[in-house]
Amino acid sequence: MTKKVLITDYVWPNVEPEKAVLAAGGAEIIVAPSGDEDTLVELAKDVDGILTCFAKVTERVVRAAEKCVVIGRYGVGVDNIDVDTATELGIAVTYVPDYCIPEVSDHVMAMLLSWNRRIVFFDRATKTKGWGTEGLGMRIMRLEGKKLGIVGFGRIGRAVAGRAQAFGLQVLVADPFVTAEAAQDAGAVKMELPQLLGESDFVTLHSPLMPQTQGMMGKDEFAQMRSDAFLINAARGGLIDEDALYDALISGQIAGAGLDVLVDLDPPIDHRISQLENVIITPHTAFFSQEAVLELEERAAGEVVSIFQGKMPDNLVNPAVLDHSRTKIG
Repeated sequence: MTKKVLITDYVWPNVEPEKAVLAAGGAEIIVAPSGDEDTLVELAKDVDGILTCFAKVTERVVRAAEKCVVIGRYGVGVDNIDVDTATELGIAVTYVPDYCIPEVSDHVMAMLLSWNRRIVFFDRATKTKGWGTEGLGMRIMRLEGKKLGIVGFGRIGRAVAGRAQAFGLQVLVADPFVTAEAAQDAGAVKMELPQLLGESDFVTLHSPLMPQTQGMMGKDEFAQMRSDAFLINAARGGLIDEDALYDALISGQIAGAGLDVLVDLDPPIDHRISQLENVIITPHTAFFSQEAVLELEERAAGEVVSIFQGKMPDNLVNPAVLDHSRTKIG
């Protein structure tokens, strides 16, 4: 009997790669016309699996999916999936935590370099005002010997460290799950967050979004940063208290920010932070390359097929489901 997989949303041109992987595994796809909760609740009632990108797979959606045995995430985090409810019901949750490491780490360095060399500023000024009209009064650092603070030293944080070290930057790390020895092995120095913020010329966030990290960069943290520091976030918008960030940016408490994510997944064009001159902003594209997206589509679909076939997936978020009768793995 053919399995059915609901695709809640996607941001790439088509779903042919995952369609092919799922078809080879005996499954067909249903693409939701909208990622709103009511639509997903209705469509989830008759599917065996769900693949989701940014749409929220809420408790209502999970409970409506009475036949579902797997919810797969196109991506690194699973904060848009009600994992607790899925686990309670015995539904496996999978993700692809390592598909875009080169892309995101490249993007972080691109923001750091664009800010420090004033690429965006000079490009705009040259095109609108003419050659050499702005002079050279702004702060541009010699990167060699400066300090990059990496908050969260997982796969992407480590990749950023390697790239930063190639530019002569010293790397500082704040991560409760990383030992001082492990940081040292990567050529970095581990320290507590307040010290890292006080010493870093640049700070980049790579922590997962969870209750403990929600708004981890707030008023107190910005007060600890250097006034010429630049903050980069290509992880999750919710890591930053945006009111506190806005105040820090307009008051000169920090020099600037490079943001690939905001709290609002679809912010208005006049979002007050995106309009600031000392902000470089990109529309959640750090993950993107054609190679990365193809890998993501095929691997996310492959995880769903593994569950359908009773095989252990490569990346299971909730291993507690292995003891549940609804999940038949092994």
